[in-house]
Amino acid sequence: MRLVFAVALLIVLSVFVHRRFVSAPRLPRRVGVAVDVLLAVMLVLAVIGFGSGQAFDPAWASVPGFIGMTWLAVGLYLILGSLVLGVVLLVIRGISRVGHKDSSTIRLTVTRVGAAVVVVASVATVGYGLVAAAHPKVTETTVAVHRLPRAFDGLRVALVADVHAGPTRGADFVRRIVEQVNAQHPDLVILDGDLTDGTVELVGEVLAPLRELHAPLGVFAVSGNHEFYADDGGAWMDLWSTLDVRVLRNERVTLDRDGSSIDLAGINDATAPAPYEPDLAAALADRTPDRFVLLLAHQPLQAMKASDFDVDLQVSGHTHAGQLWPLRYLVPLQQPSVEGLDKVGKTTLFTTRGAGAWGPPVRVGAQPEISMLTLRTP
Repeated sequence: MRLVFAVALLIVLSVFVHRRFVSAPRLPRRVGVAVDVLLAVMLVLAVIGFGSGQAFDPAWASVPGFIGMTWLAVGLYLILGSLVLGVVLLVIRGISRVGHKDSSTIRLTVTRVGAAVVVVASVATVGYGLVAAAHPKVTETTVAVHRLPRAFDGLRVALVADVHAGPTRGADFVRRIVEQVNAQHPDLVILDGDLTDGTVELVGEVLAPLRELHAPLGVFAVSGNHEFYADDGGAWMDLWSTLDVRVLRNERVTLDRDGSSIDLAGINDATAPAPYEPDLAAALADRTPDRFVLLLAHQPLQAMKASDFDVDLQVSGHTHAGQLWPLRYLVPLQQPSVEGLDKVGKTTLFTTRGAGAWGPPVRVGAQPEISMLTLRTP
């Protein structure tokens, strides 16, 4: 069903681009035919991209899929640029009507020049975004939290989420992330969901480098929403367990350091289907009430319930900080935080921008990151 929807979306995009960038500027027939052929090719490549890791084996589909999904990002900026160009043309038409003048010639000129500018700007923007998305940066954030025992003051936590490996990024991308994390010598590593897109059969092997993650207090993970899209989320979590990753499935563990303890809890994604629904009550059952608790939950909105359970700190991902500007301005419609530190009720929330990219392997205005958190007592 998702693939059918994707095809319909791509057809609409192709028709739009044809009308705005072929018909409206009145391109010469040969040029117009060449553009239409290119649109048809991109449509096919984008369909492969949507199906890579699910219907198609990334072994052959990742390269054409990469090109096709990149085209989607170009399409977004072509649409945005066309909206701006449309406003300019509307103003010209309005002024000409007030002055009772024919503006057809100048509007055609503006259409042609504007279309060229929009195409160049869109391609340049996506080119920048391709480079940015391929190089997640290590960021440093200090988080002051009450109830943190003195023994854990200065705890270094590596937070990685939203890698989305598989369809357009392979094991080499995962390996680079692992190397960056290990270079920081974290005390604790958290994998906060959406590590892959696709099925375990077709994509599972790209996560093999996760086995090389090292931290004195351990490597822990929770599911994201994408683990359940193409396959059974339980199968993905079972695979992570074979990679020396402790998966928290609505459960809690105690971490000890220099005679003090904190609780580390993890819940399944907010949208996880049965029998994997998130259960914070189960995760925090029978815990010592005054002990500091760090919660792993993929979506920031899960902090609303965490506050009711007196969770001290929740770490999340999911938002990608919008991934492609200006989509970040839509995130608050669903989530209480876009990126960075926030406060939701009684719970401190940190939302990472994520290390990878979903769909188009492009990031604009939302640099991918590996978040290094240093926990401090106030």
